[in-house]
Amino acid sequence: MELLLDLKNIRREFGTFVALHDVTLALPTGRIGLLGPNGAGKSTLLKLLMGLIPPTSGQGIVLGQKLGDEQTADNWKLRQLIGFMPEADALVPGLKGIEYVSLAGQLYGMPRKQAERRAHEVLGYLELEEARYRRVEEYSIGMKQRVKLAQALIHDPPALLLDEPTSGLDPAGRDAMLRLIQELGTDHGKSIILSTHLLADVQAVCDRVVVMAAGNVRAVGSVEELCAKRDDCFRVRIDGNIEHFRSELVRRGVTVQSVSEQGDWRIVVPQPWNNTEFFRAALASNTTIRSLLRDDETLEEMFFKRVD
Repeated sequence: MELLLDLKNIRREFGTFVALHDVTLALPTGRIGLLGPNGAGKSTLLKLLMGLIPPTSGQGIVLGQKLGDEQTADNWKLRQLIGFMPEADALVPGLKGIEYVSLAGQLYGMPRKQAERRAHEVLGYLELEEARYRRVEEYSIGMKQRVKLAQALIHDPPALLLDEPTSGLDPAGRDAMLRLIQELGTDHGKSIILSTHLLADVQAVCDRVVVMAAGNVRAVGSVEELCAKRDDCFRVRIDGNIEHFRSELVRRGVTVQSVSEQGDWRIVVPQPWNNTEFFRAALASNTTIRSLLRDDETLEEMFFKRVD
């Protein structure tokens, strides 16, 4: 499998502060979620992957390019292979949308005419065609996020590093941005590293997850691989006599953890357990079971377990 990056014992120090502790990480191409609380080292790792800062020690290869000092030719090549969407606005007041995106293309090394032509294409793809001649400071939050994505796409890089791309968006705007990210990965073959604190965003679009805390990588893998499978936890939805059903479950040694407003029961069963006991309890309480699902560990539960 082709590797997006391969880091070995990467350490990054800022004076006496250690931002990354001997990080060893190999990731294939694809859509990857980078999760971690504030101070986890996510931003430092992104800067290092772009070649903006060198590692204090260790070795790394990103998109076939070796990590080195800030001014090396390899790092210039690396930055041409990556599109970066920052969390901060990073907009240039006074520039129109088309000018801002075209400028980004020229900074990536594109000829001016090619950058202008490509800027029109990208803004059209991101549904900003009608706003391309407006000043970027007049854009709404959703439009600003899209124009930041446009400048990351202008030179058609194979990889995108997206830092909190749904920050500040309303639910509709967030869903639209996540659909775009998914489409860029599945339809256009982009590798994506999505750095965010929103676990639902990662679960919606990413194939793999990297969990960081205190400068260390705490977990790497797919959501299915990282979240524990639980044979003793279930979600049940019923119609009928709730209290009688609860009594029948308790009589069988079941613990009812919670009942949601939607009627979903989260329960823990004793071991050993046969699922037919659910239906015996329903029959005894004149209750109908509408759904019965195993309640595996959620991404949120896995995340907090790893960062504690």
